Amino acid sequence: MKVVCIGDSLTYGYGVNRKESWIYLVENKYDVEIFNKGMNGDTTEGMILRFQRDVIENKSSYVMIMGGSNDLIMGIPLQIIQSNIDKMVNLAYENNINPIIGIQPFTEPKMANMYWSSTTDFNRVNENIEKYKEWAIQFEKTDHIRVIDFCSELNIHVTEENKHLFYIDGVHLTSKGHKIMANIEKLKAIFEN
Repeated sequence: MKVVCIGDSLTYGYGVNRKESWIYLVENKYDVEIFNKGMNGDTTEGMILRFQRDVIENKSSYVMIMGGSNDLIMGIPLQIIQSNIDKMVNLAYENNINPIIGIQPFTEPKMANMYWSSTTDFNRVNENIEKYKEWAIQFEKTDHIRVIDFCSELNIHVTEENKHLFYIDGVHLTSKGHKIMANIEKLKAIFEN
């Protein structure tokens, strides 16, 4: 089985050693071939622009599409993000690739304001991630798209007191956060087939 994961720094594994990233951990756990096409700072529009090269030309069986955090931080409307994700899902289907939507983790607003931008409303970013999550889950029900909810899984573990164990800077995850992402039960159902 060949899988391409396309996304931003949350897919790339910004801030951790490659062998600590969730993609590397999943690849080794399930013995699947995964191409990490995460790009630091990318938006969903950028992902569409490189979808042909990074996904279709790799002739993968599956594509995990996870993006939108940078869009939200830049103030791009949620409807545009949803439209871009929908375009990538359709591109995957048109090329006989099974799409999977990954729902990105929430930010930790206080940490993110300290490390990234004191002017970005990361609480608003999280509100939009929640709306995106609701949309993706509905998309899963109506269009039978597989969705991996990294957001909810991490939210089970992260508290105000322990957030520094899971977040490097309020946006990107530590190796402990990546381990949680790699151990989501729904991944097993996909990659152990």
